[in-house]
This record gives sequence, C-alpha cells and structure tokens, in this order.
Amino acid sequence: MPKSVLLGEFEQLVMLTILELDEKAYAINLRNRLNEIAGRTVSRGALYRTLDRLSAKGYVGWEIETDAPDRSGHPRRNFYVSKRGVEMLRLSREKLMGLWDGLKGVFE
Repeated sequence: MPKSVLLGEFEQLVMLTILELDEKAYAINLRNRLNEIAGRTVSRGALYRTLDRLSAKGYVGWEIETDAPDRSGHPRRNFYVSKRGVEMLRLSREKLMGLWDGLKGVFE
C-alpha cells in the first residue's frame, strides 16, 4: 500500500474532473470545469503543476491528439486517470468517508 492514502483536495478535484470529462479532458476544458466547481479562478500554473505532480506519481497520464485542429504547432493533450490513480481516489474516498462516519454526532 502507498505511504500516503489521502490525496490533496485539488488533486482529487483534478482527477475527478478528468474522469468526468473523459474524452474531452483537455487542459482548457479541465480549467473551465474546475473554475465552475471551485467557484474561483484556477490558474494555468496551478493546474499544470498539479497535473505534472500527479503524472510523476503515476496517477495521471495523457495522450497527444493527432487529429487536433491547428494550434500553432502545439499538440493537444488528452488527460486520463490511470488505474493506479483510480485506486488512489478510491482509497482516499474510503479513508475520508470513514472519518466522516465517525463524526456523525458532531453534524447532527
């Protein structure tokens, strides 16, 4: 089992949004959707740093779209959550739900 099971809030948001967008999980779509979810502006830098960190951990990957419209020579990356990433989301959710269940009396 990995050393840390809990993913950070923004990491979870990014990964869940990638899963939600599926084949349309391009950076601009991710950022727009995250802006809606977070209720604030998500900077390109914060998004790309998080994507790079998740990629380095093996939780997120991308494929270059070969038939994308001309973007001034810049390829468009379609992001996806790896099997390992899905497992980390599941474990993180499990741990958080366990904590929430243990605090039911506080919120009733």
